[in-house]
Amino acid sequence: MGNWVVNHWFSVLILVIWFGLNVFLFVQAFLQYETDDKYYYTREILGFCSRTLRKPLDHNLTFHKLVAYMICLLTAVHIIAHLFNFERYSRSRQATDGSLASVLSNLSHHGKERDSWLNPIHSPDVTLLYVTFTSIAGLTGVVITIALILMVTSAVEFIRKHYFEVFWYTHHLFIIYIIGLVIHGAGGIVRGQTKKSMEEDHPHECADSFEKWDDPDHHCRHPQFEGHFPQSWEWILAPCVLYAFERILRFYRSRQKVVITKVIMHPSKVLELQMKKRGFSMEVGQYVFVNCPSISFLEWHPFTLTSAPEEDFFSIHVRVAGDWTEKLIKAFEQQKSPLPRIEVDGPFGTVSEDVFQYEVAVLIGAGIGVTPFASILKSIWHKLQHADHKLKTQKIYFYWICRETGAFAWFNDLLNSLEQEMEELGKVGFLNYRLFLTGWDSNIVGHAALNFDKATDILTGLKQKTSFGRPMWDNEFSTIATAHPKSVVGVFLCGPQGLAKSLRKCCQRHSSLDPRKVQFYFNKENF
Repeated sequence: MGNWVVNHWFSVLILVIWFGLNVFLFVQAFLQYETDDKYYYTREILGFCSRTLRKPLDHNLTFHKLVAYMICLLTAVHIIAHLFNFERYSRSRQATDGSLASVLSNLSHHGKERDSWLNPIHSPDVTLLYVTFTSIAGLTGVVITIALILMVTSAVEFIRKHYFEVFWYTHHLFIIYIIGLVIHGAGGIVRGQTKKSMEEDHPHECADSFEKWDDPDHHCRHPQFEGHFPQSWEWILAPCVLYAFERILRFYRSRQKVVITKVIMHPSKVLELQMKKRGFSMEVGQYVFVNCPSISFLEWHPFTLTSAPEEDFFSIHVRVAGDWTEKLIKAFEQQKSPLPRIEVDGPFGTVSEDVFQYEVAVLIGAGIGVTPFASILKSIWHKLQHADHKLKTQKIYFYWICRETGAFAWFNDLLNSLEQEMEELGKVGFLNYRLFLTGWDSNIVGHAALNFDKATDILTGLKQKTSFGRPMWDNEFSTIATAHPKSVVGVFLCGPQGLAKSLRKCCQRHSSLDPRKVQFYFNKENF
């Protein structure tokens, strides 16, 4: 009996951990993936807290992945533990040595005490495969394990980037996963001695005299067992209710009419949509989910808002990055009337909202990754026009890295307007921007060199000359640290992971050990 108790409670412990982390993942997924608005509200609530307390919220995707990896690990432990248990069950059922395990395994599955069984293998001829596919616990375990495998394998970066639809639909297997999790324990395989039996035949007193259980003169009788009532629903009831409420709210919000006021096709096949929606309110750097029912009823894709909060419309820029975006651009290129209907859900918060909380801000965009900073730069233009004295930021460094010259045309007018506005206000040093072209040939360089003495850049028409190649980040950070020896510098990136690693290391290298001197804080957009 003692060995069984140890094995039994080991299994229970694994089950509790496994259930707990599954619920933990579901709640976290609710707060981050399916309900990014809750993430936004949480950041707003914690707005009065220190930067250190708010910053972990910006790593919600990383946290989501880590918890998922932990669940995969503990799922494997859970399955292996059951395999060991069923091996012991099988040996105990087939044993004929009259041992305690054999006696407990032969407790009746029939008669008036048929529910007091302990061993789920009801006869020596029953196989593990049979028990797996004929019991509630076994069948639901297989289903939710397959669902978990599909969700994890389809979430790898390659699938997300090249086959987003596969990732999107497969990730919604979490619905089947949660349903299976709720009913997984209904079969009662995890069993314990009944309360009445514990009082009459306590294992500490009766385990050593199991040979005498059939003796009518002995005070110990056969123990009675019962399946534990499934409790997983208690763990996930609250998040399921919140999730359902949030889905209804998002459905209502997404069904509100969106009016497309302007459609602009930029170079490099980039589509700009300017829209209006009743009650829409945004902050800089936020993003929305966009759906086009004529392409897909179920697919919602995130796009950073490129408009400023001060403008009377909101806008997004769309670049071809898959089948859905390609179909969207083609639909608007045809310029048929009426225009395709667009549904918008959001906006949702990001790290870029904190940009005006820093004395010095460094904005780094790679290609279409410039979009959150377009919103910030537009907002700055409005703040300068209206002499906003609440603006804490004293200096902005803006780096835009592109592969082709046509991409610079997306926001040329904005940068040109900022140049003129700052000259008129005597704030030429407020914005320091650099444009880097990584995809160039000798003809482009030669043409730029011949026209270097002109007042404006030959490629962009701006006063700031275009640089060729990639920034030398250590030199850039060293210059900023020298210029602002006692400032808190916020570094914001919307770009590839490789660049993020380099910039994070630069922030660490160039931050002073003295907290009173220059400190660099790295922030990366995550979708």
